[in-house]
Amino acid sequence: MDMSTSAAPNLENKDAAAPASSADLDSARRVLDAEATALKALSESLGAPFLAALDILAATNGRVIISGMGKSGHVGHKIAATLASTGTPAFFVHPGEASHGDLGMITSDDTVFALSNSGETTELADLVAYAARFKIPLIGVTAAADSALARAASVILVLPEVAEACPMGLAPTTSTTMMLALGDALAVALLERRDFSPADFKALHPGGKLGQRLLKVSEIMHGGDELPLVTAEMAMSDVILTMTAKRFGCAGIVDGDGRLLGVITDGDLRRHMAETLLKSTAADVMTDGAQSIGSDALASEALAIMNELAITNLFVVDDGKPVGILHIHDCLRAGVA
Repeated sequence: MDMSTSAAPNLENKDAAAPASSADLDSARRVLDAEATALKALSESLGAPFLAALDILAATNGRVIISGMGKSGHVGHKIAATLASTGTPAFFVHPGEASHGDLGMITSDDTVFALSNSGETTELADLVAYAARFKIPLIGVTAAADSALARAASVILVLPEVAEACPMGLAPTTSTTMMLALGDALAVALLERRDFSPADFKALHPGGKLGQRLLKVSEIMHGGDELPLVTAEMAMSDVILTMTAKRFGCAGIVDGDGRLLGVITDGDLRRHMAETLLKSTAADVMTDGAQSIGSDALASEALAIMNELAITNLFVVDDGKPVGILHIHDCLRAGVA
């Protein structure tokens, strides 16, 4: 057989030289407008079923098992990832693989979240039957309120009846956009219900820019013996020795209770440069009220303060007492920007 006579359409270089036109932009805008309209309709359709689904997800002691076929499956992967990253344990199970052993991943403590625009996806049948057999809550998302999935689900979230953005009405476009947005809505509503904090978020996102943005001052500050602290009565000759030994180019001045009174920087030394400098005390030279930040603050906040004030060090103070010091290079080394 001559394989060169394939009946497949030849798309190679088709319209490769065609210039961009307003028709292309009109097509793109039509898609975006259609999907924006669909999302508005989805928002307006939310009600008791959404709240019921939220209650089930919030009460789940195990994991949320997302499943779907084709484009719905791709959306399911993203929903699972979003739930997991915002404090709701979740993972995706392919419906075909579920029928060949992966049902064993699902326990009676879990909740199944099934996506199917038609609600009649054959590959989901075994998963739906398994959920019913072991009394596992099943949340369904479909555009067909009278479908098999809708009849089997504990809670059904029905997508509004809107046309696909594809001009033939065939390619999943508007429907998958609504599924994706619905998953985001559930994930965010759940995290807000649970008071999911930035600290919780950082625990699940230690790497990359997210982890850097949520890094706390306490995680990168210098403390203990590294702190350049002196008393107000200390002679400047000893203060300079402390500043040199601690290598931050500054010294914090504390009172008898250990509270921060002020700071002496290299700039203060230059401004007070005279024969009497070494005979002065720290109180004579210091700048009152050192700029400080709390240990629970974000490192990005500390960096912003240092940039705004054109300073390179920031004392870390809790309850009025210095517990650490942060150099601008500590933030930069940690990737905070």
